Amino acid sequence: MTPSSQAPIPATLIPGDGIGPEIVTSVTRILEAIGAPLAWETQKAGMAAVTESLDPLPEATLASIRRTGLALKGPLTTPVGGGFRSINVRLREEFKLYANVRPAQTLIPGGRYDNVDIVLVRENLEGLYVGFDHYIPIDNDPHGAAISSGVNTRAGSRRIARYAFEYAIRNGRKKVTVVHKANILKALTGIFLETAMEMAKEYAGRLTVDERIVDACAMQLVLDPTQFDVILTTNLFGDILSDEIAGLVGGLGLAPGANIGENAAIFEAVHGSAPDIAGKGIANPIALLSAAAMMLDHIHHTDLGRIVRQAIHDVLVTDGIRTRDLGGTASTEEITGALLSRVTAQKR
Repeated sequence: MTPSSQAPIPATLIPGDGIGPEIVTSVTRILEAIGAPLAWETQKAGMAAVTESLDPLPEATLASIRRTGLALKGPLTTPVGGGFRSINVRLREEFKLYANVRPAQTLIPGGRYDNVDIVLVRENLEGLYVGFDHYIPIDNDPHGAAISSGVNTRAGSRRIARYAFEYAIRNGRKKVTVVHKANILKALTGIFLETAMEMAKEYAGRLTVDERIVDACAMQLVLDPTQFDVILTTNLFGDILSDEIAGLVGGLGLAPGANIGENAAIFEAVHGSAPDIAGKGIANPIALLSAAAMMLDHIHHTDLGRIVRQAIHDVLVTDGIRTRDLGGTASTEEITGALLSRVTAQKR
């Protein structure tokens, strides 16, 4: 059965803020061209929602994701002040999206590093991102001291370790490196390391599992990123290291991400809303398009995911068409047109 003849799969589409609507339009045009069987429910979040509902994450958007269990999200801007929490953190908590998957692969050869192919799997709900922080007044200063507490649980560590190990095997990966700071944060990251290494025994003979202290990992990534395959780490360390890894392959304009839970999955570009270039027609849609390819894999349309990835390679490498952030001159419309030509050629 061809994708176009299958029943459409409901999915929530969030155009987002800044450059979000531009790159979302680009990506949905390409998905339509390859016959991706997706029936979009378009919803608002971020600043686009605040103007209508005074809430950057309206109940209608949450209800849509509950119905579909699947979303493609443009970058969102959390309003400054007013007690607004990070929209991305709220989404992860609301749908228990415990696994953040951020692959980084060399797409454009000739840079400082070639053949980089790393997948970072980040625990998405615990660690220092639980937001248990507060001020303590000292003398006349109400913010005289600040205290933040992190929480890692045995159950949460076991869940993300299992996901990373199963992901590695499912995708033909050979090694998982557990990244931690258990030499100093002995309890907070010690439980994460201890749990992951204990679980690794179940995978003996199928996977190599080793461990690194986070600062050593950061240095070794710069010296020789090819020594890493899959990185499994905690929330804060994963946030930092994933941006470093993106820098090894050309920047956030090429970095997709997936947030996976038991009942929902949300796919996104790692970069922000870039309001300084919004509306100028120069935004790079590749990161969000790569996230869409991950979404196609997730709904078991790996054939379509391969078409998208091949088109990205052909446009960037064979055709040499690149947006300004990648050293080229192409507009959003021009690179979208090139990608459409490439996917159309593959579908013939």
